[in-house]
Amino acid sequence: MKIGFIGLGNMGAPMAETLAKAGHHVTGYDMATVTVNGVSTARTAAEACDGAEVVIMMLPNGDILRAVAAQVIPAMQSGAVLLDCSTVDVDSARAVADDAVAAGLLALDAPVSGGIGGAADGTLTFMVGGTEKAYKIALPLFEIMGRKSVLCGPSGNGQAAKICNNMILGATMIATCEAFALADKLGLDRQSMFDVVSTSSGNSWSMSTYCPAPGIGPNSPSDNDYTPGFAADLMLKDLRLSQQAAAACDADTPMGLAAMELYRDFVETEGGTGRDFSAMLPRFEARGRS
Repeated sequence: MKIGFIGLGNMGAPMAETLAKAGHHVTGYDMATVTVNGVSTARTAAEACDGAEVVIMMLPNGDILRAVAAQVIPAMQSGAVLLDCSTVDVDSARAVADDAVAAGLLALDAPVSGGIGGAADGTLTFMVGGTEKAYKIALPLFEIMGRKSVLCGPSGNGQAAKICNNMILGATMIATCEAFALADKLGLDRQSMFDVVSTSSGNSWSMSTYCPAPGIGPNSPSDNDYTPGFAADLMLKDLRLSQQAAAACDADTPMGLAAMELYRDFVETEGGTGRDFSAMLPRFEARGRS
């Protein structure tokens, strides 16, 4: 398949390389000078789309997505699939999809879960919004780049699923870190804490798969001085998107709001920028009850 790939950053570059390794012809474009193994380089976003059957975008936010889509959509051939894997606000995702469909294209929003490691290993999860027809065309690519994809409904629903998922993740990671910090102060050994909780009703992905305590459970960023697998900055972005969406549809999300405020403080005033989102544990360890 001939694929255009726009946005070759920390996530986009390994995704594009994975597709190229699988035998697809991938032409990439990024504002920065980037070289990706097996991927041809275009001079513009529009050039990367020339003759492409699928154009994939992995971009930082909704404003950039809208601007790039305005360049890409007119350059795409009729019937091609515009596949947006960015994590953005639902309104931007739906607006870009509407523009694509109006231009005779198929459109999917398919944000991902799995972080940089999942992009490199081809083990991402794709949360997809769009039509069954577009999904069937893109499915072989999802199967190369990831281990699971779910069609969640019409355009925008992929983004809705992503922000709901990450609102849960942000809140459960905070609760997990709080619990470890409390266990420390109560004299409960961390391994004992993990052994109990990971097999009891308090278990979660944050505990059993991505444990924030170094040396406990499967290997995770906490074992590498909290070098990001999923940066706290990105968790803050997703939590802000969840609260933007909640305000727009009048949903009461007090836990999501509290998680956003805690990650905002952590990233903006407490040195959390550039650290993994599980680095909330040393943050709580260092604090007393206020």
